[in-house]
Amino acid sequence: MAAGGVGERGVGELSTPTRVQLEKLLASVRVVAVRAHPGGYERGCREGQRCVFGPSWTDDYDGPGGHDGCDTRNNVLNAQLSGVSFRPGTHECVVTAGTLDDPYTGERITFSKADARDIQIDHVYPLAAAWDLGAVHWPLERRVRFANDVDVNLLATAAHVNQAKGDSTASEWLPPARTNHCFYAGKYLTVAVRYDLPVTAADNAVLSDIARSCP
Repeated sequence: MAAGGVGERGVGELSTPTRVQLEKLLASVRVVAVRAHPGGYERGCREGQRCVFGPSWTDDYDGPGGHDGCDTRNNVLNAQLSGVSFRPGTHECVVTAGTLDDPYTGERITFSKADARDIQIDHVYPLAAAWDLGAVHWPLERRVRFANDVDVNLLATAAHVNQAKGDSTASEWLPPARTNHCFYAGKYLTVAVRYDLPVTAADNAVLSDIARSCP
């Protein structure tokens, strides 16, 4: 496993990295003292809003899943749920049912389109944190790709867990299921390395502690 990628796709089986793999990622990631706060972050895309990461779950971007006729949210559900059913006539795009093995809680959740809000899509490396730690200087095209990167930066999870995490980084929030911490550390560091985003010294300390506990 190269330092640039841990846990891509195949979320259902939680491809958990080893201690050695995490240490390679930790050696590759940039570390900064603290999270900067440059201001100007605004996710909303209504009239007058800055829309700094583009419209939520757009299909209009160059990257994994882009321009395939299906929005990013449904692409993530299709990739990460098992036993998926689709709305007829949507060319296997709109997911109407399936089962999620939640990567943050370890619980099994039944998904139904009627209760779609029960499962949300999390940015492993939060958008607001990415903005503060470097994405403020990226061109919009790169930010849109980052926000919709189904390969490394997006995980389906229970709504209450996603909301509890908010824009917290690894030193501020970890998955409730301790057994999934190695998986999460691998995902977080993979995103950071892939997009040349730093982790804070506090994040680095937490992620290093996790690595030492991994097989």
